Order: sequence, then structure tokens, then C-alpha cells
Amino acid sequence: MPDTPVALLEDPTVARLVGEVPGLTILSGAQPADVLARVEVYVPRFLADGPATDVLANLTNLKLLQLATAGAEAWTGSVPAGVTMATARGAHGKATAEWAVGALIAVLREFPGFVLAQAERRWTQHSTDMLAGRSALVLGAGDLGSEVRTRLEAFGVSVTTVARTARDGVRAIDTLPELLPHHDVVVVMVPLTEATTGLVDAAFLAAMPDGAVLVNAARGKVVDTDALVSELRSGRLRAALDVTEPEPLPAGHPLWEAPGVFITPHIGGSTSGAADRAAAVVRAQLQRYVSGEELQNVVSGAGY
Repeated sequence: MPDTPVALLEDPTVARLVGEVPGLTILSGAQPADVLARVEVYVPRFLADGPATDVLANLTNLKLLQLATAGAEAWTGSVPAGVTMATARGAHGKATAEWAVGALIAVLREFPGFVLAQAERRWTQHSTDMLAGRSALVLGAGDLGSEVRTRLEAFGVSVTTVARTARDGVRAIDTLPELLPHHDVVVVMVPLTEATTGLVDAAFLAAMPDGAVLVNAARGKVVDTDALVSELRSGRLRAALDVTEPEPLPAGHPLWEAPGVFITPHIGGSTSGAADRAAAVVRAQLQRYVSGEELQNVVSGAGY
């Protein structure tokens, strides 16, 4: 093996798409213990369910854990001290934002109901809501939040962005109580952290106006599922969910039968070209690592 820094890209597809990076030895697939001990950069599988703790235990020279996903919560607490963890922010924002807007339109235009009517050969002509002219609150000002804001504004939606701290064009999280009653759409695009777990609770949902739509493209644990089911059953709120808690959603869970909800199985970022986009982010990061440049998308706290 050449005497150069070693990067282990666990997913052969991502490794193939990344290709060669001058100054770095790139490996993929299972490796013997002596090779793992030389690995400085580890890129887990693109859709890994969680930390491969058995692999991490053997990466005694690890410097950088580079994820191919935008979320990092599955790895929190498993990263060895002194190891930098970074996400693939920017790889999946456009696809996820597209899902959020498409799912929102589906709820407003009642597409799921029309699909059922089509299957039953029933002609159910009636008026529906529309997206244009709505006011939306986007919770999260990162890549995902920015991408969904751009798309909503293109549909003629007035958008307010909220994040942990206020900055130019972004309201602070502590202004939510005063903002929620004045927005008939809430799109959740925050990472799952200790601060965001259960953020959308009963009080949050109660502050939303009658007929409002909650769109969750973040993580299921950001939303209090029982509180949401209660609001849906009352008919006061509607929802579009790409993520749930628990996930996968068990067959007997009451969320399946709640009125006014459209559920997809966590496919927001799963589109054609997803692996290519993740590989592009990984490759750029590997090039920065080799050249000693500042790394991007480093997970450093609960910021959103």
C-alpha cells in the first residue's frame, strides 16, 4: 500500500463516483485490521442505519468522519474524541426541498384523496386549497431551509425563516410563539439535536392557526407524534410527513389512519443522482483534507 493517507469509503458506489484523489489512498469495502489502523478518513455507507461501532473501534488513526448524508444525529456520541465529523450538507437540499413543496401541494390540492377516488372510479369534483398567496414559516436556515424558501417564494408564498439565533433575514427561535398564529404553513427543516427533539410539541401545534399544514422533512423526533395525532383527529390541522417517530411507522400506528395527513417513507433525498451529489461533496472534502484546507460542514453544535 502506498505511503499516503488512507481514506476508507465503505460504500463501493460512492468510492467509484469519488474516483482518485491525488495524495490519498482510497479504499472501499471490508478491510483487515492492520489496514483499518491506518485509515485517517472514514466515509460510512450512504444510507447506513447508524454507527458501525465495530469499524470505528479499529480506526485508531481516524482524523475525519465524513458522512454522505445531511443528518448526523445517528453518530452523535459514537465519534471518538479528537475526531472531526462533517456532513454532506448541500448534497440533498434540492431534492428534499422539492419533496417538501410537492407534498405540501399534494395536501392543499387533496391529491391523496383523489388518488383513492380514482382507484374506486369515483368522480369527486370539488374545490381545494392552493399554495399561492400562503404564508409559510420555515424552521431552519441551513441548506435545506434555504432551498425550500427559494421554491416556496417561486410559488408566490410569503416566507418567514426561523432559526436558533437571529441574523439578517432570519428570526430567532424565541419568536415562534408570536409568529406561529400568523402562518398557515410550517415547514420543519432542522437537524435533530437535543434542542430540537420534541420542539414541535402540543403548545407549538396549538399555536398554529386552524387549517394550517405542518410539513416535516427533518426527523420524526422533532415532532411530538401523540400531539400531532390529536390535532389531526380533531380536523384542525393537516400534515405532510416524510419522517415519523417511530420510524419505520408500525402498521397499527394511529398516525396511518389520522385524517388530513400525507405520509411518505423517508424518501425526501432519495432521488436519481443522490449518490453522485453525495460523492461530489465527499470528493471536495477529501481534496481539502489532503491540501490542509479548512474543512466544511463540520458538526460543531446545535446550530440551525
